[in-house]
Parts: sequence; C-alpha cells; structure tokens
Amino acid sequence: MSDLADLNVGEAATGLRAGDFSSVELTDAVIKRAGITESHLHAYLTFDQDAARDAARVADDARAGGEDRGPLHGIPIALKDNMTTRGTETTAGSKILAGYVPPYDAAVVERLQSRHAVILGKTNLDEYAMGSSTENSAYGPTRNPWDTERIPGGSSGGSAAAVAVGSAMAALGSDTGGSIRQPAAMCGIVGVKPTYGLVSRYGLIAFASSLDQIGPFARTVADAASLLEVIAEFDIRDATSYRGERPAFSQALEEGVAGMRVGVVTELSGDGIDAEVAAACRAMYDSLANAGAEVSEVSLPASEYALSAYYLIAPAEASANLARFDGVRYGLRVGGATTEEMMARTRAEGFGPEVTRRILLGTYALSAGYYDAFYGQAQKVRTLVRRDFAAAYEKVDVLVSPTSPTTAFPIGERTADPLSMYYADVCTIASNLAGDPSGSVPIGLDNQGLPIGFQIMAPALHEANLFRAAAEVERLATFSHRPALATSEVRPA
Repeated sequence: MSDLADLNVGEAATGLRAGDFSSVELTDAVIKRAGITESHLHAYLTFDQDAARDAARVADDARAGGEDRGPLHGIPIALKDNMTTRGTETTAGSKILAGYVPPYDAAVVERLQSRHAVILGKTNLDEYAMGSSTENSAYGPTRNPWDTERIPGGSSGGSAAAVAVGSAMAALGSDTGGSIRQPAAMCGIVGVKPTYGLVSRYGLIAFASSLDQIGPFARTVADAASLLEVIAEFDIRDATSYRGERPAFSQALEEGVAGMRVGVVTELSGDGIDAEVAAACRAMYDSLANAGAEVSEVSLPASEYALSAYYLIAPAEASANLARFDGVRYGLRVGGATTEEMMARTRAEGFGPEVTRRILLGTYALSAGYYDAFYGQAQKVRTLVRRDFAAAYEKVDVLVSPTSPTTAFPIGERTADPLSMYYADVCTIASNLAGDPSGSVPIGLDNQGLPIGFQIMAPALHEANLFRAAAEVERLATFSHRPALATSEVRPA
C-alpha cells in the first residue's frame, strides 16, 4: 500500500468505508508525515497527536457501530490558528494572544467535529491574518514545500503548506483579500473563498469583518467541494450568515464547460503579471475554449483601484476589531503605573510591525477630518467594484484570471517593502470587496518548478458555477505534481 498520507480526501473516504484501513491508521500516517516535514516547514503552531488519535478512535468506533457521517468521517484536517478551539491554544499568530485557550469552538470546528473529522492542530499564519507570505507570524515563518527558501503565500500559509505536503489531508483557512487562494496557488493545491456569509464567522478572530470568510484547502476540486458542503450552514450566532438554501456543490463537478460563458478579466491579464504565469493562463483559456466554453474578454474597470480601496477598508475595520486586545480581559498583559499605560505597553509589545502599521493606517483613515477623504472614498470604490462584477456576470457565468501575479518569491525579499508585498494580492482582492466566491486551481509549474494558480470567480451564491469550471480546469491541467517533501523518502533535517 502506498503511503496513506498521499491520499486525497475522496480516496481516503473510499478506503475507510471499504475497511481497507482505519482512521487511526490514516491519522498515524499523517502524523508520521508531519514528523518528517515540520522541521522543514513550520506549518503548525499546535499539533496535538494524542487528541487526534483519540478523535480517530472515536470515528472508528462510530463507523463500527454503523455510523457514516459523510466524506469527512475519520479524515485528518488542520485549522488555521485564528479559529477558536475549546481547550486548545488559539493565538492568531500573535504574541498578544500567546497562551489564550478559548472556552468555545468556532462554528466550523463544531461542524467538522459533528461529522467525526479528526482535528490535527492549528496552523501558522500571518499575525491576525494580515499578510501575504506567512512571514508576519510572531512564531516564525512557514516555508514553501516546493522550495523551503520561498514563502508559501499568506496569510493562510500554514494550512496550504500542510495540505500540499501531506501533513493534513485538508484544511481550513480564512480569506480577507486572497489569503486562501494566493497560498493555494503558491503551494500547488486547491483553495476556495465562498460567498460572504455562506460560512459562519462565529469563532473566527476578526481582521476585517465585512471581508473575512472561511474556506477550504484541499488537493482536489472535489475534496474542496465536500469540505465546503459540510461547513456551509446557517448560524444564528453570525448576523451576516446566509439563511437561504445551500446547493450541493459537488453535483456540478461532472457537467463540463460546454456552452459555459467564461470571461477573461482584461485588467488582470497584462502588465504586472509574470510572463510564465500569463502564458500558462492563456493556454488554459484556449483549453477551455476547445472544451466548448465561450471564452471572451471582460473588463472590470474599477478593479484598477481595488487594491487601494482594500488597504483603507481592511485596516479601518482592523483598527476597530483589534481594539479589544488591550491586556484587560485576555492574552498578554504588560504592567504599567496606570490602566492607560498598561494598555499602551501591552499593545506596543504584543502587536507585530505589520499589525501596528495597519492599525495606525486604519485609525488615521477613520479620524475626524479624514474619514470622507479616505474611508468614505474607499467605500465608493467598493460600490463601483461590485457594480462592475454585477455587469460582467450579465454577460458571463464565471470570470477567470491568474490567482497571483507571480509564483512564490524568496523569504525576506519583500518584507522591507510593504507595497510590493501588498501587490501579491492584486488579482484576488476585488472579489473580496464584491463578496463573491472565487477559487484557485493549480495548472502547472514555472521553469523553477514552482506552482502556478488559476483563479475562477463566480456570482454570489453561484458556487456551483465555480466548481463546475474548476473541475474542468483540473481535468484539463492534469496537475499531478507533488513537492519533494511530500514523500516518505525525505528524512528529518
């Protein structure tokens, strides 16, 4: 039998149902893989082997008793460490939350546990999900399994790296401006940001509340669809949770793209896109046309200003959301002569430079005399972006583009240049501003052997269109590459 850690979720679920192996055996294989790869990658902040094995035994016992709770029953899954887990430390990658153990589970954690999924641990991230490289973590960077001298993307880089290398079979991340899709692209896996409100944000430590959304990482489009079907449920504890029906996304996977209208986003196809990335995407546009799709160019004029608008709206919301981390109720507390001094010292020592930068930027944008000029203008641009998407979807069923303008760049290359770092999300941010679903599918490698991601965007609540197109892209790309670290031959460093 090949290494069980190399199976995708669908394959593992089939094997578990057939009795070819147990969840304990599957979990042990993934734990063994993590034991080999973690010294190279640092994908996890918390990895609880004992709790995972206990959960796997519970899953096996339930199956032995006749239970089958779906495709995630007994499957080892990782969680980004900005989702609360009762009894397990949750840090959001920040020093200010070191040692914080939540008294409750996030809604998505409850959903996974109700299906007997096996929670492996909590993955590394840019502090408070603010970053595009997972270099901003207070606990050190995560490295890319394809080249450990390069970044894995961010902010959900730990989740992406774990799935790519086999130290998790699937994972959850959060996406505020590209933080699922961009690391998925850079690590050669599938990542999906659902429609805003489709997945409950209860228990997600907020960065920018009008933009944050939880979504799946997986090795296949079908696995991502299965995971999203489990976590997408109305939740009364989240005021923005969608109350309507949630379709079975996996039903669209075999429909193909014949007759489907596919729009290539003009503004995301030219200047600023690496030549190899652009060439790979152009080849996929042609392949989709040959498969029967109606491919045409579509313009989103306001997307040119999306990056600027995002970096006013998101920091403004972060400024408000992070005000609660003050040393009074939980987390780090640095002493001071007065309460005000204690709060100031706690925040100064607890927040890293990128979080501090965004809090200051957001506070300034919301301040008297500047609100209309900055935050107010950014919200007007957001409205224009939404209108552009709405107009585009009157002409096409999905929009496509590169996921990231480049493949994974070297660790440290952009840390001294925030604007260059922010540009890594130029292709992904617009769909967050619009609130629409989008995903990334790997389509090839560049000449350095680094994965290239292909982005598919769809109208709000039309995840079925996204998965229909994504499944065809996956079939056409036939991407079967795995990083060298995802082999049992690799030994600990």
